[in-house]
Amino acid sequence: MRKLESFRSESRNSLLNWHKVKHPLRVILNFILIYSARYMPSLRVKNFLYRLTGMKVGTDVAVGLGAVFDIFFPELIEIGDNCIIGYGVTVLAHEFLIKEWRTGKVKIGRNVLIGANSTVLAGVSIGDNSTVSACSLVNDSIPANSFYGGVPARKVK
Repeated sequence: MRKLESFRSESRNSLLNWHKVKHPLRVILNFILIYSARYMPSLRVKNFLYRLTGMKVGTDVAVGLGAVFDIFFPELIEIGDNCIIGYGVTVLAHEFLIKEWRTGKVKIGRNVLIGANSTVLAGVSIGDNSTVSACSLVNDSIPANSFYGGVPARKVK
């Protein structure tokens, strides 16, 4: 089950009020840092840039090229030690809906592998020593020591 905090929108479309949710200069800075890291070949520099946004990034984390993290709420994302986040992975910590917007912490445990082009939604956790196969949608929490894949991600073995 995803753990989300909901907020009512002041207008019919919550995304129109994004600037009231998060200071625009903070979003711009997060964007610059995250998109600079997106194609940075150095993993050390990449992890340093992610930490500047407020993300909690463990030791020996390897984030593949093209991966993108939430620019509005990166401080809600935590990645444990010795993880691999594959090419083109998207990790979100918010969702703007028509009449409301939501946030949720994303906790990726230690020794987790997230395959290429997967999407991790707000409010989920992925347990230690787990694997998410490529092109998966993680819309619910994944227990430790498991292998999940598909859209939506389900237990494989």
